[in-house]
Amino acid sequence: MTTASNQTRHQIRGKDFRGPVSTVIFDWAGTVLDFGCIAPVAAFREAFAEGGLTISEAEARAPMGAAKREHIALILAQPNVSRRWQMEKGRSVRETDIDRLYAAFLRIDAVNCARYSALVPGALETIACLRGQSITIGSTTGYPRSVMDGLMPLASLQGYEPDHCVTVSDVTRGRPYPDMVLANAVALSAPDVRACVVVDDSPTGLLAARAGGMWAVGIIASGNEVGLPLADWLALDEAEQTARREAARNTLDDAGAHFTIDTIADLPPVIAAINARLLAGDKP
Repeated sequence: MTTASNQTRHQIRGKDFRGPVSTVIFDWAGTVLDFGCIAPVAAFREAFAEGGLTISEAEARAPMGAAKREHIALILAQPNVSRRWQMEKGRSVRETDIDRLYAAFLRIDAVNCARYSALVPGALETIACLRGQSITIGSTTGYPRSVMDGLMPLASLQGYEPDHCVTVSDVTRGRPYPDMVLANAVALSAPDVRACVVVDDSPTGLLAARAGGMWAVGIIASGNEVGLPLADWLALDEAEQTARREAARNTLDDAGAHFTIDTIADLPPVIAAINARLLAGDKP
């Protein structure tokens, strides 16, 4: 058989891919652990305070999902932050300023990751459900490898050990590019990108999933868009939860989410729904 014929067969086989889901790729903070995505936000704010500039929680959260050094640059690029920096420092931001803030962030976040490392309720049950379906577990993060070297053992002590982890320092491009999710698909031998589901609480994570041709599931209640610790979320009345949930859902839908769920605990029925859609010939 000629090479051209082989290529044609692969194209036809790819076109007719009918599932099932083989791989689920999770983000970390706000998705599997650290309900509310508290650790990085607190570290950004403390690092900026050390550098002589106060930033709000909203300003710290706005670029979430980006590589952390880039995240700092994006905070500084916000008009209000840039204006305050200019007033405080009497000059524009320099690369050395970003480097110093990033170094402070890494130092502070090493402590915060330990402080806010608790798994989201239901995480282990969901992982067990997926493994029962022979689904492999990948992971991505905007944290560099140096941070994950400290965080992954803390997750392991609680029973969470993904099959593969790709950090932003392992790839050329971070989110919203698909490099990290595609690296997981290759490492975990996914038969097709359509067999992969990305679960992430940040818009950039969902954009990366869509760019990689994968299913995108957005996390609402435990994620950055709501941004509350578990106790604070549970303390809200139903009306306030609904309002915050809808605002977050709109943001994640705009980023391309195929599905949105409150937390990782709600994922198993979504996997079943994706399998049904794949079997029917749908694609992400």
